[in-house]
Amino acid sequence: MSVVGPAPGIRTTCAYCGVGCGVIARPDGRGGATISGDSEHPANFGRLCVKGAALGETVGAGERVLHPLINGTRTTWSRALDAVARGFGETLQAHGPDSVAFYLSGQLLTEDYYVANKLIKGFIGSAHCDTNSRLCMASTVAGQRRAFGADVVPACYEDIEEADLIILVGSNAAWCHPVLHQRMLAAQAGRGVRLINIDVRRTATSVDADLNLTLAPGTDAVLFSWLLVQICEGGGLDREYVARHTTGLGEALAQAKVIAPDLAEVARATGLDAADISTFVAWFMAHPRTLTCFSQGVNQSAQGTDKVNAILNCHLASGRIGKPGSGPLSLTGQPNAMGGREVGGLSNQLAAHMGFAPDDIARVERFWGSAHMARREGRKAVDLFDAVARGEIKALWILHTNPAVSMPRADFVRGSLGRLDHLVVSEAFAGVDGLLERAHVVLPASPWGEKDGTVTNSERRISRQRRFVEPQGEAKPDWWALSEVARRMGFAKAFPYQSAHEIFCEHAALSAFENDGSRAFNIGGLAGLSRAAYDGLAPVQWPLPAGKSPSGRMFAGGGFFTSDSRARLVAVASPALREPTTARFPLILNTGRVRDHWHTMTRTGLSARLSTHIREPFVAVAPEDAAALGLDSRAYARLRTAHASAVLRVEITPQQPQGQVFAPIHWNDATSGQGRVSALMGAHVDPLSGQPESKAAPARLEKIDMRSFGFLATRRHLSLPRWLVHARFAIAGGEGVVFACECPPADLYALIANYLPDSGQRATLRDEGAGRYRTLVTSRAAIETLLHIGPLRDDAALDMAIRHFAAPEHDSRLRRALLAGHAAEAVDQHGPVICVCNNVHAGSIRAHRAAGARDLASIGAACKAGTTCGSCRPEISVILAEPVAATIPIRQPEVSLESS
Repeated sequence: MSVVGPAPGIRTTCAYCGVGCGVIARPDGRGGATISGDSEHPANFGRLCVKGAALGETVGAGERVLHPLINGTRTTWSRALDAVARGFGETLQAHGPDSVAFYLSGQLLTEDYYVANKLIKGFIGSAHCDTNSRLCMASTVAGQRRAFGADVVPACYEDIEEADLIILVGSNAAWCHPVLHQRMLAAQAGRGVRLINIDVRRTATSVDADLNLTLAPGTDAVLFSWLLVQICEGGGLDREYVARHTTGLGEALAQAKVIAPDLAEVARATGLDAADISTFVAWFMAHPRTLTCFSQGVNQSAQGTDKVNAILNCHLASGRIGKPGSGPLSLTGQPNAMGGREVGGLSNQLAAHMGFAPDDIARVERFWGSAHMARREGRKAVDLFDAVARGEIKALWILHTNPAVSMPRADFVRGSLGRLDHLVVSEAFAGVDGLLERAHVVLPASPWGEKDGTVTNSERRISRQRRFVEPQGEAKPDWWALSEVARRMGFAKAFPYQSAHEIFCEHAALSAFENDGSRAFNIGGLAGLSRAAYDGLAPVQWPLPAGKSPSGRMFAGGGFFTSDSRARLVAVASPALREPTTARFPLILNTGRVRDHWHTMTRTGLSARLSTHIREPFVAVAPEDAAALGLDSRAYARLRTAHASAVLRVEITPQQPQGQVFAPIHWNDATSGQGRVSALMGAHVDPLSGQPESKAAPARLEKIDMRSFGFLATRRHLSLPRWLVHARFAIAGGEGVVFACECPPADLYALIANYLPDSGQRATLRDEGAGRYRTLVTSRAAIETLLHIGPLRDDAALDMAIRHFAAPEHDSRLRRALLAGHAAEAVDQHGPVICVCNNVHAGSIRAHRAAGARDLASIGAACKAGTTCGSCRPEISVILAEPVAATIPIRQPEVSLESS
């Protein structure tokens, strides 16, 4: 008998954040794969967060776009490509190149990005080509270009192990970059590294910080201006470095003194305790090996570029840059945000980090052999969609992103798409909310797992993404579709590509073309890779000029990419919120991410495991604000801004500062009835980067008196009314839905019952006095649908339903228990899932604590919680600090049971 071993592993790169973790995919032969961490990849050394570990559950799952469509009707690739080319060609002829735009995504591979930029900027002649990286990283780009003369992250991940002080600014790394955060915690535990967390709210990252600075929104530059003053006046200035390698200190320091004149004013402006500010300064001064990591809390701001430069000023003035354990490190939000910047993905860039200076335009024009080169910067994302609404942009190609959900003023953007004469969408997933139905042409694109090329992570490390499953349906690579359109538009000679390898080599050659060292991005050492060498390419950092070794850190010895090779310390503007609160909108709305979901959940929403942690959209409210509004932990509220409103479950938490609320961005109309949050944000942008404000919108909360609550567990998708406040999530064997309504339970039951399947055996439980209604539909002893409705939320019954739903058979005892909403096992053993990796519920952690497990190590030994990816450890710590409460038995009322 022959023994079949495990499928061979294929090394590739994770599809989520900018950490750029290496993964090993082992195809299962059925279109899916098992995923494990790559122990040889220097970004993660085998460790994965829960999202990365669950990637295998999403490969091959979900409703896909499988065929090209024209006006919603299936067609051939040839006809679809002809239609795309004809639409752009006719628009160019009638209205000129400024009427054409592309909108790209950090989900694209570098090779896809390169071809898109070459086509529109080099041959169509329009620079209106922007990317959703504008929404997350543009302020860092602008700040680094202002300071260094180039978009360069000077530090690397190895600095985490070398630093003595790590400062996190606007970065909930415990949830958003958990692999790097675990490296930080290991350095803290092993070498006593101090962690400072600077944020506008207390997050999971706050739990392990040695110092938390919860400052007022928009005041980061005040704090770092004060730090700059103390560096210069308190003995922290590296005079030699400043004199030899920088300029602008005098102006930057003078302005810093205006912004931060004394400690009392800094404390007043930031809302911080003066003693904590002094500790922050003292620790910075005492630790030359200081690493400052910053992310969306800095970038996604109308003052984002100045915040970045305020941080960079401190590192330049103290000479803490480019040295082991020392420097600023921007943590990127998307898997290939940096790769997109390398090829000119932003509208104010050309490929290979060149801009729109005449010499750069001429250089790229010569290299590409272009006759229609764009000659000025294009529109940035917010301005681009404003131009669509005005009818100035008439043809638009959107690739792998959904501005109808993710852009600020999403309702406005959604409506503006209807004005386009020609809308092309390249997309992998059919459930993209509000976009596909508006497209004139839809092209089936290959998602992660089916794509082949490269990505670049936050530390300038290029990694291969390798295909390990066959494309579904007629899905094709994006570079191929773009090249085919280019050929049909008459540019065949410039787009001869037959593989991603050819595109990468051209991209690398352009980076070295006429590059005498004045341009930072140079990977000329990779331009001559053979196909075999490209296929086997190991992770490598840039710059990598021909004949030289890659550079991990930069600027320790100066060598900046400005006209005089000196860095610029920048005099930043006095910070002020673009939209201050008013009597009508007295709260500040901050938006962001949760631990186990990604962007608009196109991929993570397919995983039942990832849906166990947080199932529905919510708004986090401080206890004082909740009390003033009459809100409790069971409440729902309408969150309203000047632009839109959303209805969200209320989460009351002391981690939320008074006067501020927080809501996650992930839900859309496909996954929540009224939970879209990006639509609430305005169009205020940073004047330098064009990045929109996503962290400080004036808002108000209005209590909603919900009279009925319920949930569904069903094997088939049920199209519920969008006015119904509900949230959908994946469960094993089907999908779950939770909902709430202002109508009485009987009315809500009558409504939802109309959507239940007609087939199968139906059992109904009614408790008219208590207002409780349940229906169970079974087929051959398996559950088809379970519906619970009542006057109160019943999370314990929902948890139990989810645990047992996927079983192939259910005996009569269990069916009656599911219908009644209680089971033999103790409720204390369940509750919300905290450790998704090992499926450990909050109740289980509390039970082990009561049995004597009083720290993270003993909890991990008892139930494995926190022992895999580690992103749940902050929440376990919070549970361990709770007072022990007695369990209150739940009495079940007498009910009548009907069967049909």
